[in-house]
Amino acid sequence: MPDGDEGSRDAAAHARGRLISAVDVVRGRLSAATLPLEGTGAAEARARRHDILAQIDDYLLPRLRSDGAPLLVVVGGSTGAGKSTLVNSVLGAALTTPGVLRPTTRSPVLVHHPADAPWFAPERILPTLTRVHTTVAAGGSSVAERDGTAASGVRALRLAPFAGMPPGLALLDAPDIDSVEVANRELAAQLLAAADLWLFVTTGARYADAVPWELLRAAAARHAQLALVLDRVDAGSDAVVADLRRMMVEHDLGDAPLFVVPEAGLDADGLLPEAAVADISGWLTDLGGSADARDDVALATRDGVLTDLAEAVRGVAAAADGQAASAARLRQIVEAAYAEASSQIATATTDGAMLRGEVLTRWQDFVGASTFMRSIERGVSRARDAVVSFFRGGEPDAKPVELAIASGLEAITIDAMETARERVRSAWRSDPAGAGILVDAGATAGVTGVSTADVRSAIAEQIRAWQGDVLAIVQEQGADRRGLARGLSFGVNGLGVALMLVVFGSTGGLTGIEVGVAGGTALLAQKVLEAVFGDDAVRRLTAEASERLTRRLGSLLDADASIALTAVTALALSESAGDELRDAAEELSRASADERRARVVNAPRAASPVPALRGAHLRGVDLAARGVSAEASDAPTTPGPAEEPRKPGFWQRLLGRQG
Repeated sequence: MPDGDEGSRDAAAHARGRLISAVDVVRGRLSAATLPLEGTGAAEARARRHDILAQIDDYLLPRLRSDGAPLLVVVGGSTGAGKSTLVNSVLGAALTTPGVLRPTTRSPVLVHHPADAPWFAPERILPTLTRVHTTVAAGGSSVAERDGTAASGVRALRLAPFAGMPPGLALLDAPDIDSVEVANRELAAQLLAAADLWLFVTTGARYADAVPWELLRAAAARHAQLALVLDRVDAGSDAVVADLRRMMVEHDLGDAPLFVVPEAGLDADGLLPEAAVADISGWLTDLGGSADARDDVALATRDGVLTDLAEAVRGVAAAADGQAASAARLRQIVEAAYAEASSQIATATTDGAMLRGEVLTRWQDFVGASTFMRSIERGVSRARDAVVSFFRGGEPDAKPVELAIASGLEAITIDAMETARERVRSAWRSDPAGAGILVDAGATAGVTGVSTADVRSAIAEQIRAWQGDVLAIVQEQGADRRGLARGLSFGVNGLGVALMLVVFGSTGGLTGIEVGVAGGTALLAQKVLEAVFGDDAVRRLTAEASERLTRRLGSLLDADASIALTAVTALALSESAGDELRDAAEELSRASADERRARVVNAPRAASPVPALRGAHLRGVDLAARGVSAEASDAPTTPGPAEEPRKPGFWQRLLGRQG
C-alpha cells in the first residue's frame, strides 16, 4: 500500500483517538460539576448536564469506539401514534406489543439481525438498561421473555434477534414522548438521544402538538438525521399533509423524508397492509443494504452531537461559574456575620460593660472597696502596704468574682453567637442557594449544627480555661518577684480576678477609661496589680491575658462558623470548574474539527449504488423495482459480493446517489 495512504490512515486513527480522549475529559469534567446549589437556571442546567452525560454514555462514546457498528434507528412519537403497530407491520412479525392502555411500551424492544447480536448484547450502548434476551416463536409471531426483569418494573432493553431485519440495521421501539408517566418520557428522550436515526411517528390529530416539536427542533439544531411518519391518515387529508410539510420547513426539517401511512384495517396478525408500509420498508431496506449510506447517517448524526455537545458544555460551564459565585457569596455571609460577632465580643469585654452589675458587687465584697479606695487616694506606696497586709491576713475567697466574670462572659459570647447565627439564617433564607442548604439540612442544624446546651457547655469550658490561663500568668509573674512570694502565696486568685477586670477595662490599661463606677472598679484592680508587679508588668500581663481571651472565644466562633462553612464546602464546588469545562469544550471542538479533516483526507469515496438485496428485507419491499430476483431475495443472509441493481433505492435517491 502507498505510504501516503498508510500515513493518512495513521493520521485518521490518531485524530479519532484524540477525539475519544477529548470526549472522555468532557465526561469527567461534567461528572465533577454537580451544580448542587439552587438559583436561577440551576435546575435546567442540572437537567441539561444529566442529559449530556447520558448521551455521552448511551451514544457518543459507543459510536466513537465501534467502527462498523449497526445503525440504530429509534422509532419514537406521541401517545397513540401507532408506533408498535408500524414497527410490527414493517417487520412482518408481532415483535412489539401494541395495546389499548397507554403508555403501551414500558420496556423498549430492540430488533436486530441475529448476526448483529454481539453489538447489542453487552452494555455497549445504553449501558444503564438491563438486557433482557428474547426468543421469536415459530413464524415470528410472538416474543417470549427469558426472565422476568421487564415485568418486575426494572428498566430493561428487550433484545429481539430477527432474521428478517437487514444486517447492519436495528429498530428500537421507544416509549411515548408525551407519556403520562414521567419515567417513560425520560426513557423516550434517552433512547432518542442514543439514536443514529430517528423515525418519528405522529398522526393527523397530534402532528402540531408542542412536545414533539420541542424534540424535533432540538434534533434539527444539531443536524440529527431523522424521518417523519404521518400515521393513520384518512383519505382526503391532503391539507394535513401540506400543513405538516410547512411546519417541517419552518423548523429546518424540510429535507427530512416524510412518509404518509393511510388509515387501514389490520389483518389477522394485527399488521397494516403491505402497501401501507411499502415506502418505509423500502427506505429502511435500502439503508440497511448500503454501508456507505449507513456511514453517512451515523457520521452526520455523530458530528451534530459533537457540535451540540461543545456548546452545551459551555452552557454548563456558565452554570458552574454561577455556582462558584453563589458558594463564595454564602461563605462571605458567614464570615461577615462571625466577624461582627467577634467585634461585638471585643467591644463588650473592653468597654467597661463587664465591670458593672454582678461582677462589680462581687469584687467590692471581695476587696472591701471603700478601705482600698481611701488607701489609693493617699498614694500608691500606702496601697502597696495595704495589699501586702491584706493578703497576709489569709487567702480571701475570689470564687464568687470568678463565677460572676464567667457568667458575664458566657452571656456576652452566647448573645454574639446567636446574633451571628440568625444573621446567617436570615441571609441564607433570602438566597436560593442558601435556602436549599437549609432545607436539605434542617432550618437550624443547617447553620448551627449543635444545640444551645452544647454551645453553653463549650463556652463555659473555654472561659474556665481562660481563667486558668490568667491564674497561671499571675503565678508565673509572682514567682519572678521573690520579694513578694510570701504575700502572694495567699493572693493568686485575688490578683487573677484583678487582672481579669483590668482586661475588661481596656486592652492596654486604663488610658481613656471614663471616670465612674466601672472606671473606678478597673482603676482599683489596676492599682492592686501595680502595687504588686509594677506598671510595665501590668501592661504586659493585661495584653497577654486579653490575647488569650480573644483566642479562646475566637475559637468558639470559628468552630460555630465552620459548621455553616462546611455545609458549603461539602458540596465540593470548585472555583475553577467553569474554566475547566470551557477548556474541555475548546479541546473537544478542535479535536472534532481535526478528526473530520483527517476523515475526509483519509477516506474519500465515490458514491456507490445499493448492493443487491440478499436474504433479509423488510415487509412490503418491492424487490422487482430494486432489480433483485426472487432467487436472490431467498439467498442466505451472509453478505456476499454486491450485484448492480437496475434502479437505485429510495435512500440513494434521497442522498443524490444515482449510481
